[in-house]
Amino acid sequence: MSKAPQTPAQLNSDRALRADVRLLGDLLGQVISDLGGPPLLARVEGARQLARDRRAGNDEAGQELQNRLAGLSPAAARELTRAFSSFFSLANLAEQVHRIRRRREQSLEGVPPQPGSLSAVLRELAGQGLVLSQIREILAQLEVMPVFTAHPTRAMRRTLLVKSQRMARSLQIRLDQPEPTPREAARIQAELRRQIELAWQTEEQPTARPTVADEVEYVLFHLIEVVYVILPGFYASLSRALEEAYGPGAGADLPCPLIRFGTWVGGDMDGNPNVGAHTVRATLERQRQLILGRYRNELAELAEEFSQSEHRVSVSRAVHARVTAYRELLPERAGNLPRRSADMPYRLLLTLMQYRMEATMAETAGAYESAETLLEDLALIRTSLLAPGGGRGGLQVLLALEQRVRTFGFHLATLDLRQDSELHRRVAGRLLDRPGFMDLDPTQRADELRAALEAPLDETATTRAESDDPESVRCLDVLRTIKDMRTRHGARAFGPYIISMAQGADDLLALLLLARHAGLEREARIELDVSPLFETVDDLLNARSTVSSMFADPVYREHLRGRGNRQLIMLGYSDSSKISGIAASRWALYQVQEELGELADEAGVELSFFHGRGGTVGRGGSKPRSAILADPCGALRGHLRLTEQGEIVHAKYGLRGLAERTLELLSGAVLQTTALCSPRSRPEPQWTGIMDLVASAGRADYQELVHHHPQFHDYFREATPIDVIERLEIGSRPPSRRSGRGVENLRAIPWGFSWTQNRHLLPGWYGVGRGLQTAAERFGADELARMAARWPFFANLLADLAMVLAKADLEIASRYAELAGPVGESVFPVIRERWLETRDWVLRLRGEDELLDLEPALQRSIRLRNPYVDPMSLLQVDLLSRWRASGREDRELETALFETVRGISQGMQNTG
Repeated sequence: MSKAPQTPAQLNSDRALRADVRLLGDLLGQVISDLGGPPLLARVEGARQLARDRRAGNDEAGQELQNRLAGLSPAAARELTRAFSSFFSLANLAEQVHRIRRRREQSLEGVPPQPGSLSAVLRELAGQGLVLSQIREILAQLEVMPVFTAHPTRAMRRTLLVKSQRMARSLQIRLDQPEPTPREAARIQAELRRQIELAWQTEEQPTARPTVADEVEYVLFHLIEVVYVILPGFYASLSRALEEAYGPGAGADLPCPLIRFGTWVGGDMDGNPNVGAHTVRATLERQRQLILGRYRNELAELAEEFSQSEHRVSVSRAVHARVTAYRELLPERAGNLPRRSADMPYRLLLTLMQYRMEATMAETAGAYESAETLLEDLALIRTSLLAPGGGRGGLQVLLALEQRVRTFGFHLATLDLRQDSELHRRVAGRLLDRPGFMDLDPTQRADELRAALEAPLDETATTRAESDDPESVRCLDVLRTIKDMRTRHGARAFGPYIISMAQGADDLLALLLLARHAGLEREARIELDVSPLFETVDDLLNARSTVSSMFADPVYREHLRGRGNRQLIMLGYSDSSKISGIAASRWALYQVQEELGELADEAGVELSFFHGRGGTVGRGGSKPRSAILADPCGALRGHLRLTEQGEIVHAKYGLRGLAERTLELLSGAVLQTTALCSPRSRPEPQWTGIMDLVASAGRADYQELVHHHPQFHDYFREATPIDVIERLEIGSRPPSRRSGRGVENLRAIPWGFSWTQNRHLLPGWYGVGRGLQTAAERFGADELARMAARWPFFANLLADLAMVLAKADLEIASRYAELAGPVGESVFPVIRERWLETRDWVLRLRGEDELLDLEPALQRSIRLRNPYVDPMSLLQVDLLSRWRASGREDRELETALFETVRGISQGMQNTG
């Protein structure tokens, strides 16, 4: 199969990217030479050239590269790795800016809209015959919520985030000035060099382990500095897209908010002893102060802009009345109003609103009671502007603030909470004063919990449980904090309380009992949204039975009625893949959405799913639009809630153009799949049987290696840098969920991180090839090819496999295998054989000669990156061998290893 030819526009665009990378690389080279010395630059350039020659088939160059890297002093190894890591950081930035460039080029008149954009989606829907009223009906119910999480492998310092944005702005100036004057070009280069120099002199990671507060700041940087800024641009794009597809006026009066934001940082207690009531409280307070500060500043800017004189425009009586009322509400501050603004009622009102916002921040007299009262003031001004004679001046900037307040409220982002079901069971057993409660079967536990929930509250039980048990105190304090903070910040400040490893109705009832004892019961209703998280493949396969028991339980069903008969269920991608392999995980997740959707319809419950996708393919990561369109027909129903993992937050929300594109992709895909869902979009009946076999055979093959091979655990410990990753000061949460050295106790993030570092990327593909081979033997390869061509779910799985297989490198992986000695000689040949088998099937079913022929831009990016990653990988192998030989006691070697871990992560653009 021949590759798709590039258009002239694509060629020009690629040349611009290469020019940016070349410029940044040259500037980095100057900085390395000036600050690190010419010998360091020579070593870097020599290693890079040898790596390229090795990739071109020169075996002697490969051996020479190994010889040069072997035995480097720890200091030299650190500096060499830092140089390559810095290059990748800059190359990643150039690629991000390039995506913005492509978006701008495809927004030009006469150019087809960018695939997945709102313009492209709405044109397609109009072409399919959907009328404007149908689109508006879907938009009215659309709910998209990205939920930001912490990530122990990605927590850049704020100062480096700011430097990255400054460099991006300099590169973007080049977009606006394609032919700058010599003076302008010199100024841009000087600013880029200054930021590169400062970044080189800044340690990428703090020496101390990040706290929960540090992780909160990382997320808030992206929400406040990027998302807050671009939100009105998103709505403007939607308005334009509607008018392009349906004519003038189609984009007026858009529903808002279509998108809200959530966070886990500060509320995810599962396995993290550093998260509790204190972090819940501190996170919400920090978010509140940040968003109120933004509103205050924007009100001040609006007051400056709204200079309309009442002698030149008509201003409503309501505006005048509100000015009078606020003068009386804030008499001391009102005395500061300048007399020269006396004939500018909008300026007067907006200034007084600014004063009210400052009172809100300080919690003094005159404060706004809620975001709704601020919205009432903004609506008052908007109505006046739109009235006859109002002039409409400043309407758009006023609407922008209104959209922000509707989206962020006074809380900025909804805080979810999560805790392990086992902890809830232990505390519930103490509240019930029931020895052996943990040993009861789920039905017996549910019976006892139901009886306790139906009986009058025994307040002495709370005192008894907390008297000598810190775990109970800690758990109940969190629930009390929910009650207190909801009163202070409003109901939208909290999302669901998620129960990880949920296995039955008893797990939900246990949490309700805890909430009742914490004071969350009001008028016989417990004010808490409870969401079970199904994580393992077995739990996913049993989810229908579990949820059926939930809906059948009279106490829980009564609770649901009190919460509007709405149930959120979270689906875990990481653990299901880690335990059973990607084929079984993906298929179980697909099936559970179909089954639970049918069950909820029968029960009269409005069901929505929370997709807990990780950043890598092995943890459920995928291209967002493709993943949404691959979900079962009818699964979304206009609602999408998904995690945005900390490792990819910066890649998707680090620059304003990227963030706007991300929001367009998410909302456009939800709109499209909701609008076009029909029986014809469902898979053919025999395809589900084929996937059953792919999944079962793939799971068996994966578990045969990962869980049953007698030497696999030793291979994992020796052929990956897991022992280095466990020592990295890179997150507030421990790397293991529970004690024990087995794979089942290791969290999915360090598991995936380890396999990315050693270039195996095993969790993202292992077992699928055997599953495809088994299915082809029974159903025929031609039927699998039909599935690949006609079923989005299967096509998306193959596309993800193609990407992760292309990123894997068996030659480099074999060097890591050598670290395991005889164990490597036993295990690695099995891995190599399965990689080849999986690759061959992916090529055959996608009709490619080489991996990613259908995605040439990604293919080129991976090929260009490999020569720069290879030296760091080979260096890591050498350092690992020396460090382990020292008994893992050599701190200098360990520090150098930490640098290689970060550098390889930058180069692979994947961590865990």
